[in-house]
Amino acid sequence: MSKPSYVYVTYIETSAEKLWQALTDGAFTERYWFGHRIASDWAPGAPYRFTNNGNPTVEGEVITFDPTRRLAYSWHNRKPEAAGEGISRVTFDLEPRGKVVKLTVTHDELGEDGKTLRDISGGWPMVLSNLKSLLETGRTIEIVPPGYSKKDAA
Repeated sequence: MSKPSYVYVTYIETSAEKLWQALTDGAFTERYWFGHRIASDWAPGAPYRFTNNGNPTVEGEVITFDPTRRLAYSWHNRKPEAAGEGISRVTFDLEPRGKVVKLTVTHDELGEDGKTLRDISGGWPMVLSNLKSLLETGRTIEIVPPGYSKKDAA
């Protein structure tokens, strides 16, 4: 039996270069990913880490780093409530299409229990909607993710 996967496709009116920066620059991710800041040396095999208020939330290893085209990394959720969940993989594929970029996010190699799939099925749409809004309008949308208070999301 194959492991579950999640795929999300969106079109963003931006350049591949700006979208790439948004995916790999910690100051940028912090703006649309609800305070989560990414950091890495961005080379295949290098570690990366998301933190929120200095606390590690997700970490893993860079698998693919092909600027403005493809980024992939392993995904190990470090939040206490995720203890026991396995390591999965996230891949971002960028395809310029005129004035827009088609972004395909594939989160695969998910655990059989379905917990991570349930969590990311709600999380990715919020993160990617925020990313799209920020790149197209310069501001994020007012959305409060589950488990956050309005104060946390500000």
